[in-house]
Amino acid sequence: MTEKLVGGDEFPSLSLNTAGGNALVLPGDLGTPLTIILFYRGHW
Repeated sequence: MTEKLVGGDEFPSLSLNTAGGNALVLPGDLGTPLTIILFYRGHW
């Protein structure tokens, strides 16, 4: 199990597949240093 992030920690590199079939690499593909990310499961 990995450790939780705390204030001041750097977000780890993460690659996600989007609903449109593209890949999104976090935090590299973000346009600003301050971003809120919402993970929504969608359909159960």
